[in-house]
Amino acid sequence: MLHAIIDLGTNTFNLLIIEVGIAKPYKIVFHDKASVKLGQDCIDKNLLSDVAIERALNGLKHHLSSIKKYNVTSIRAVATSAIRSAHNKTFFLQKVKDELGLEIEIISGDTEAELIYHGVKQAVDLGEGKNLIMDIGGGSTEFIIADKSTIFWKHSFNLGISRLIEKFKPKNPILQEEIIAIENYLLDELKPLFEASQKFKFTTLIGSSGSFDTLADMILYRSTSNFLPLEATTYNFDLAKYYDLHVELLQSTYEQRLAMKGMLNMRADMIVVGSIFVHLVLNKLRLSEMKLSTYALKEGLALQYC
Repeated sequence: MLHAIIDLGTNTFNLLIIEVGIAKPYKIVFHDKASVKLGQDCIDKNLLSDVAIERALNGLKHHLSSIKKYNVTSIRAVATSAIRSAHNKTFFLQKVKDELGLEIEIISGDTEAELIYHGVKQAVDLGEGKNLIMDIGGGSTEFIIADKSTIFWKHSFNLGISRLIEKFKPKNPILQEEIIAIENYLLDELKPLFEASQKFKFTTLIGSSGSFDTLADMILYRSTSNFLPLEATTYNFDLAKYYDLHVELLQSTYEQRLAMKGMLNMRADMIVVGSIFVHLVLNKLRLSEMKLSTYALKEGLALQYC
């Protein structure tokens, strides 16, 4: 049987079509993404703008067109931070139902974190030791402390990249005082994470999809002139190379980033703040290892069909 999963993120709508019953736990038949940037302009007001809603509808139409090519048994559409916190979410959900016939389920930040964990552990060997999983979204960022069998702590923070950009509106290129302001804000907001890190010791950061995908592609291309293979589920970062790239990103303009190999156009305006976030977590928690998981929420949802 084929099932379609649509992850309605704040910046990107991700589609995953899986086949259940042949390969274990499932076979990925098709996957795609659509840039919608739901959080642009109004996320600081907890609203979905008319323009953002139009982009969302177009993104969903694109995915539904792909789904029609497959004989799927079910479609599950799950919405996260931007829609979850929007004052006009009821209007949006009804509009999608009326125009596209699609029912959307809004999940909590806690559920989102748990699903991310179940996605990540399919991609990365979490082992017996504890790890810190970090999923940077547009509207929220989820942190999970876990090993291969247990979640010890999890939290969803309203610290997505779109929210940070709307709050600080950094210059092009970003100014040093803006970097300091963002870091100070994150240090204050992330106190629950820092407290948890004192109780649950870990040295490895596992970043799931999003900004981490882009960072991995950029670093890998500079070393090998190749990007991460499509079938790859994980990647071990060379932290020295990441720190070099981080400095370059901080000094770059938006136009310069667009020309960088491995940079997706949709991430060029977000990667600087994303890297500031990653850099702060690595240094504040004194982590010695960083890995990528190409699996996240949608693969966690896929397991529920198995």
